[in-house]
Amino acid sequence: MKSVEFWHARPTHFWHQVADIDPTFSFAHLYEDAGFDGLLFFDTQNLAPEVYVSLAAAANVTTTLKLGTGVTNPMTRHAAVTASAMATLQTISDGRAYLGIGRGDSSLAHLGYSPSSASTLEAYLIDLQRYLRGENVEFANDSNVDSLNLGDQPDASRIQWPLHPEKVQVGVAATGPLVISMAALHADRVDLMLGSSATRVKWGIDQIKKARGNSPQNNKAISAYINMVVHDDGETAWKMAAPSIASQARFAAMHGKPIGPVSQATSDILEKIHSSYNMKKHGQLGNDFITSDFAHEFGIYGPPTYCVDRLAELVELGVDRFILIGSPDLAAPEEEIAALAQRAVDEVLTKFN
Repeated sequence: MKSVEFWHARPTHFWHQVADIDPTFSFAHLYEDAGFDGLLFFDTQNLAPEVYVSLAAAANVTTTLKLGTGVTNPMTRHAAVTASAMATLQTISDGRAYLGIGRGDSSLAHLGYSPSSASTLEAYLIDLQRYLRGENVEFANDSNVDSLNLGDQPDASRIQWPLHPEKVQVGVAATGPLVISMAALHADRVDLMLGSSATRVKWGIDQIKKARGNSPQNNKAISAYINMVVHDDGETAWKMAAPSIASQARFAAMHGKPIGPVSQATSDILEKIHSSYNMKKHGQLGNDFITSDFAHEFGIYGPPTYCVDRLAELVELGVDRFILIGSPDLAAPEEEIAALAQRAVDEVLTKFN
């Protein structure tokens, strides 16, 4: 079977009770010891601790685990600030940093804003890549440094301190065709957020291929965010992950209309999720109208052999990294979460590596 990377995205709801925060971030080594390739932290300032401080702390207690944002956005930090923070993580972790970025969701909603436009994300991404390569970035059109009447002044922006020899890889979390195509052209990796349906993932990969044309990268560096819970009973499994099903599936209907190929039944549920989603309880609440069929279209839930077969189908399409989401309920202790993750590694992930 083809080799593939497995990362874990640490859900926002783990942070909703201050008492649950481990000041040493020792939980990070649980994922490293279990065998995961990477661990992502959400960047949502009102719902979770500061992401780059958290990543630095996690880097301090791990040695091989890759660490990144899952995801940041182009609105809450200048591109130079984001690049400098991630380049610092790359240095202190000795090359284990990964920058995941998207249009923004809960981080912006809790500041009173909607997600950025695709064009805003594209311009930000281009500048971000230039900063991370150590290149000059032109000042914005509203630059007014001239008003200081300095004896000398910078004529462009650039990170001037020594960068790690290995550039930070940047991936874009993408659902719609505009962002998928933009990511295929300007990012190092496309992180598809389309669910687990082979039909939907193939549709996303087709968008990537179309944008990349004859590029050698045509069918490489493609990730998929996947809700997954390994459990002997499939019904129990998807209900355990219910809080994260709606929060991930809603990206397929961010503005009310479903994106990509979906059945009428799926479309109806997506529209209900869109109109009823509670951002105050982001990632915490399931929806009574989610069905088993819908859950399995946007996630993988069940016994190990079933999970292996579903993942293998996506690997054959071209996915080479899975970013796994899916957890027990909010009250579950860290040990239970780690045990589920360990079972996923032992009985599913090892079949691929």
